[in-house]
Amino acid sequence: MSKHAATPERPEQTPVPHPDRTLTVWEDGVELTFTFSDCMKYHGPGFPGGVAHAFAALGRALPVLAASSAGGRVERRDITVSTPFGGPGARDTFELVTRAVTENRYNVLPELSRTERGNTLARYVFELSTGDATVTCVLRNDGIVADEFIELTGKPDKTAAELAHLEVLKLQMRDRILERDPAAVYDVE
Repeated sequence: MSKHAATPERPEQTPVPHPDRTLTVWEDGVELTFTFSDCMKYHGPGFPGGVAHAFAALGRALPVLAASSAGGRVERRDITVSTPFGGPGARDTFELVTRAVTENRYNVLPELSRTERGNTLARYVFELSTGDATVTCVLRNDGIVADEFIELTGKPDKTAAELAHLEVLKLQMRDRILERDPAAVYDVE
């Protein structure tokens, strides 16, 4: 029996935009490439929006980190991730690609929130570091995350209809993220 409570009714799956996009890291001289589908298989069906956020943040940060790394390669086990975002979809994506969670290089730090950006955008900040290079990915303010999504996720005692609608909102957010190039989702600092 599953340890999780009642499973919400999930909407019919729609095609993932840009399924051929990949993330590439290296481990001991071996190139490792991950697709969004790989990340979803590792995470499961629960939080496709969080998976998409981490996939986009990695897609934005890895080329910047590679440009400052020896040989243009980013070693997966050298990456440290710090974020105020505690969602399991993002966490699992970072774990699959970087192994940062199990190796204690993944830090959920509420103080990294950009509270001045408002409740909807505050926690979508991902700081990735390797060696002397650090890239901070900050979600662009152009409707990627709907206010309705944030309000509904924070609502206690959701009805069955609200839970079903939340599942739809998760897929819509996934699609808004994956339809765009990572540079159109996250700015870097």
